[in-house]
This record gives sequence, C-alpha cells and structure tokens, in this order.
Amino acid sequence: MNWDDLRFLVTLGREGTLAATARQLGVDQTTVARRLRALEQSLGTPLFERDEGLWRPTAVGNRVLERAGRIEEDVAGIGRLAEAGAGKVGGVLRVTAVSALIADWLVPRLADFYARHGEVRVDLVASNDNLNVARREADIAIRLARPASGDFLMRKLADMGFALYGAARGDLAVSAGDWVAYGEDLDHTPEMRRLQAMLGSGRIRLRTNDVRALLQAVADGIGHGLLPCFVADRHPGLVRLSGSAPILSRELWMLIHPDARPLARVAVMADWLVERFAADADGLQGWLGAGRPNA
Repeated sequence: MNWDDLRFLVTLGREGTLAATARQLGVDQTTVARRLRALEQSLGTPLFERDEGLWRPTAVGNRVLERAGRIEEDVAGIGRLAEAGAGKVGGVLRVTAVSALIADWLVPRLADFYARHGEVRVDLVASNDNLNVARREADIAIRLARPASGDFLMRKLADMGFALYGAARGDLAVSAGDWVAYGEDLDHTPEMRRLQAMLGSGRIRLRTNDVRALLQAVADGIGHGLLPCFVADRHPGLVRLSGSAPILSRELWMLIHPDARPLARVAVMADWLVERFAADADGLQGWLGAGRPNA
C-alpha cells in the first residue's frame, strides 16, 4: 500500500466530492480518482460509493477513515516536533476564530504583536466551523465554549457579553417584534436560544452569519438584535436597550494541540493573546459604567 494514498482518502472523506478534494490537495480530479482506485485495489475492497454526486464511505471505508485520520494527525505531530527542535520564532501561524473576533478584536491589535515578533506571518481564518487543531488546519483556535472532549491545551481567555440593541436614530420606527438574527445553522448557540425565548409573536426579518451585516441592519432599523457588546457598543448607529448589564455571556477559550505548544511562534502568540484578552476583559464582558460589579 502506498501510504501517501491515505491523504487522498481522508481528504475525500471530509470534503465529499472529487472537486473539493482536488482543490484542497492542489491536484486535478483525475488524480484523486486514480489514487482512490489504487488504494481500494491494494486493500481489496470498495471504500466509497457515489450517492447523488457525493462520495460516501462504505462501512469498511468508515473504519479505514477512522484509522487513517489518526495517522494523519500523527504525521502532523512529527512535523511539529521537528519544528519545535529548531527553536525559531518565525514561520506561518494559523489562528482561527469567529469573524467578529477576527475583524473587530484581533486585527486592530495585531500591530502590537508584529512590533514584537515581526518575523511571524499570521494567517487568520474567520470561521464558525471548528477547524481541526490536531490536523494543523489551525495552530491556535479561539472558541466560544470549552470543548467537551479532545486532546487540547485549553485556557479560558475572557467572558464575552451580549446585549439587546436597536437603532440610535430616533426617526426610525422599529417594531418591538422585529428582529435580525444569525442563520439557522447557529440556532443552537446560547445567544440565538435566548433570542428565540424573547421572540414571542415577533418575527425575524433578516438572517446572516456576518456580524457586521447584523450591526448595520439594526442601525438601519430593520429590527432589534442580540449582539456582542464589544462590537455593538462602539457602533455609532446603535443604542443599547437592555441596560448596563449584559443579557448573557459566553466564555472564550484558547485551544492548542500539545505538540504545537513547544513551537516558538505558537508560544509567543499564545502568551500575547492571554495578555491582550486580560487587558481588554472589561470591554469584552459588556458591563457599562457604574453598573459593572465591583466598579
């Protein structure tokens, strides 16, 4: 068996189509199909079936994918061990977080990081998906909850508050029952469950997973929104409607694979993130003025 064929197997298992797999691996679709056939022939059994344009693993394929995924993680770990031995701070560092944190918190502060570590190139991945740290899809992940499982080094960074906002312009007549919200794929989140509890007989007029679009929609009078305080409190077109205390809070956690922590560039970014989140804790929590506990 050609061990390199396993790369094609696990990528097809994640992507589901030849086209997406080819894009991920930087090859053409014919190469993906050929490598898959070679692996199936060497193992003597089909690993995938075509189903309405998607490639779905067979029962054997699922078991092979599970083992192959662990091999992929081990190979990535070997690379991290070698890099850690080199001890150099430079290189490419991938950080993933939700778009609001990337655009409105991390990017405005990165100049400070570059002033200290200009030899590092930072790749920011704004995504609501849980990118796999073990497979090196990201070196550091900032997530809005502590994972229930996984082999990670985890550290709580801060609490992020949410509050109810409306348009600041008094000439915009906004019905109390009109709302804007994240897409339905995020209905499971605490903030969207809270919004559903407040919705009553109201209606959601707009859905989008782009926080900046939600901010503008609220400012333009399309509806009220339950938004992260650290972004919404600075928006000139918004006014907080729910008082000085946040309606709810979510924990921000930093996740790092144990093999990646010894990398110099990961270590300096992790330390910098802890420092910066601590410095900005009050703004992220979302308490206003004298309403803050122990103020």
